[in-house]
Amino acid sequence: MNILGIDCGLERLGWAVFSHTPNESPRYAYAASGLIKTSAKQPTHERLLVLFDQLNDVVKKHHVDHFVIEQLFFFKNQKTVIPVAQSQGAVMLSASQNGLPLEFLTPLQIKQIVTGYGNADKESVKKMIHLQLPDIELKGKIDDEIDAIACSLAYCCTSHNLL
Repeated sequence: MNILGIDCGLERLGWAVFSHTPNESPRYAYAASGLIKTSAKQPTHERLLVLFDQLNDVVKKHHVDHFVIEQLFFFKNQKTVIPVAQSQGAVMLSASQNGLPLEFLTPLQIKQIVTGYGNADKESVKKMIHLQLPDIELKGKIDDEIDAIACSLAYCCTSHNLL
């Protein structure tokens, strides 16, 4: 099974694919990750189409079986909450049109699973990803991509979620 973890955003959407084999050791492996970027010069509806189309390309290329999204939980900046929610809609539509299950993990859950501490900072998350997956080169990766890696990893590490 291939799990697609997503950190939603309108300007940058981070994604990461992990393969999961429950009866083998290791149970999961990092496959790929990246960013889907849109231009602020484009109208929002066109940017959402770019996210949707490129996400569908990722789904097909990596034979995705399951979506996991970092849930929109709480935003201090009201200017960013609406674009993030809009991008989340494009992601949910992609999952639905591809007939794939979709689940949400809160940022607190992801941090708790990956680091053992729900209020961990981004550097702690990055460090724990590196410790658990030393073959992934995290240097130079943008936070959105690292957050998507953490989302996929957290889902894979949570045995009750695995199908």
